[in-house]
Amino acid sequence: MRVGVVGGGIVGLAVGAELLSRGADVTVYDPAPDGTDGAWHVAAGMLAPGGESVFEFPQLERLLDASNELWPEFAGALGDVGYDAAGTLGVALTADDVTEMAREWKHQKLTPLTGSQLRELSPALSPRIRAGAYSPTERQVDPRRVVSSLRRVLDGHLLRRHISDLSQVDADAVVVAAGCGTAELTGLPIRPVKGQVLRLRGEPGLLTHVIDGAADGRHVYLVPRADGEVVVGATQEERTDRKPTAGGVHDLLRAALDLVPGLAEHELAEVTVGHRPGTPDNAPIIGHFTGNVYVAAGHHRNGVLLTPITARLVADLVLTGTTDSIVDDFTPGRFGCA
Repeated sequence: MRVGVVGGGIVGLAVGAELLSRGADVTVYDPAPDGTDGAWHVAAGMLAPGGESVFEFPQLERLLDASNELWPEFAGALGDVGYDAAGTLGVALTADDVTEMAREWKHQKLTPLTGSQLRELSPALSPRIRAGAYSPTERQVDPRRVVSSLRRVLDGHLLRRHISDLSQVDADAVVVAAGCGTAELTGLPIRPVKGQVLRLRGEPGLLTHVIDGAADGRHVYLVPRADGEVVVGATQEERTDRKPTAGGVHDLLRAALDLVPGLAEHELAEVTVGHRPGTPDNAPIIGHFTGNVYVAAGHHRNGVLLTPITARLVADLVLTGTTDSIVDDFTPGRFGCA
């Protein structure tokens, strides 16, 4: 079967690689296949199903958990992609922050920890932190490394071409995985949600766990890499521009330094802005659209986490016409567009 995948971000590449591994003749269309315009380039790579959307869309939790379980095998097949299973420390600075975060910890059935217990696990944490919890099943990966590995897998199958109409794709089946660009190609309600992310660089070893915290009402996550980089994110703004703002950078840095004062000595190495592809219910769109067209888009905050299961589900659907019932709540038809 000849399959055209429109979109060369992390989801589109993973779908293409999965189809290729099952014998399909795959072409991935992207106007800049070596570029850095996708949401994946900005993403921190937290694989944290427990804290993502479980209250606003409970059906999403099962999909997130299932994809999280696929990540060890998925990462292993790609080589060194920065996969780390040290887990996540949820932390709260003030009494109000504890009240906010405790709801999430209770939902995940995590055991509350005191500030001193948290600092035993991560000594760099501020002595002002009041409480927290440890989630051992949450992981991280470097999306930039994942995309580089997937591009190598698909070498010879990437075509630099802008697709403005799906009729331009000559294939037996077409998978639209174009992020925010999916809206223009399909009419599906996918909007850009702006996010600003910082990258700090310093000596390795300051942090050994992902930190998911609240600091005086500001939510922030800190994702440490083995080379000393710490990704700090992220703002969430209903805006379409790509301009980094002083306010956004200030809020992220203030929260990060409140939680981990030692980051003050790190270099502010990068400020990036990207757009998450959001849907009306902030859940992904995965499934058959119309004719020979399928969609894998609208993953919002969870594009990296949901990459392995999206690839499998779409490949099953395209090649066999069947898929797991786990995806029933995420089809394009729920928005009345197909």
